[in-house]
Amino acid sequence: MISKIILEDLISQTKKAIDKSTSIVIVSHVNPDGDAIGSSLGLYHFLFSQGKETRIIMPNSFPNFLNFLPDSSDILIYDDYQDEAIDLIESADLVFCLDFNQLKRVGAMEDVIKNCKATKILVDHHPFPDTFANITISHPEIASTSELIFRMICRMGYFTEMNIHSAECICTGIMTDTGAFSYNSNSPEIYTIISELIKKGVDKDALHRKLYNNYSAQRMQLMGYLLSQKMKIYAEYGTAIMVLSLAEQETYHHKKGDSEGFVNLPLSIHGITFSIFLKEETDTIKMSFRSQGNFPSNTFANRYFNGGGHLNASGGEGLGTIEETVTYIESILPAFYQEWVDNNNNNKEI
Repeated sequence: MISKIILEDLISQTKKAIDKSTSIVIVSHVNPDGDAIGSSLGLYHFLFSQGKETRIIMPNSFPNFLNFLPDSSDILIYDDYQDEAIDLIESADLVFCLDFNQLKRVGAMEDVIKNCKATKILVDHHPFPDTFANITISHPEIASTSELIFRMICRMGYFTEMNIHSAECICTGIMTDTGAFSYNSNSPEIYTIISELIKKGVDKDALHRKLYNNYSAQRMQLMGYLLSQKMKIYAEYGTAIMVLSLAEQETYHHKKGDSEGFVNLPLSIHGITFSIFLKEETDTIKMSFRSQGNFPSNTFANRYFNGGGHLNASGGEGLGTIEETVTYIESILPAFYQEWVDNNNNNKEI
């Protein structure tokens, strides 16, 4: 049995909005990950089965290892087809905003979505959602937006009509946003949902192979290089930091998604509770944070790097160069770690 966490009024409003719509657009955040793509395609295949004209628009490209998902090639990339994307958004009467809590997370599409006349429905699992949407389905206690899409479809009474394509995409989102069920996945209901998706025909084992055993040799070589040459351990703070420059990405022929999951690797080291991965991009330093137990990676991201996310998985943007960002982390880490220790002793959160 799956609990009915989404309010009935929100389910009713969403169903009515879908029923009366004639043109639907689904959007997600910059640098879309497995949950962004999985939830968007999962909803897309459901809406298509209901005869709804639907398009998915992403701000920029997504990792190559997600290309196997059905109809992923039909996703419109705003960076590449801006005029077409704007026309679609402006002519839509319903826009689903998935897997982000603030409109700025869609990058260059922000003003287009903000100013369009369509009804907007936000479905997300990140804390503190903005109030831009007409309907907001926000549950930070849920591990992935894909799980919320599954719950929403079921609550509208359409589980029997969910096809294998929708089920596979939703399963992908749940699997990737829990690190193959290694974090944020202690709820029994996740496994009830996975069981139901398997009954729909999803081959979970094959899906896992496609997601986690389908990388290039260059990725494996890059991984070895980072672990042996670029990982710095701060044992007294239970922390590890890895950095990846643009030059190193070029050396190892890095493709989008090749460094996906690298931030999790140091957590396999005894005594490491906090892992930080810095990746240099053309105009910013992308930062990923992962933690174990109750170490608040999201508080660290929000407080110091204009970021956020979940307790054990979050992100932010670096300050200046990679070297300057690492130096800054080294300056703030001791006090933050001590604050966490002190609050642990006092049973408080930070």
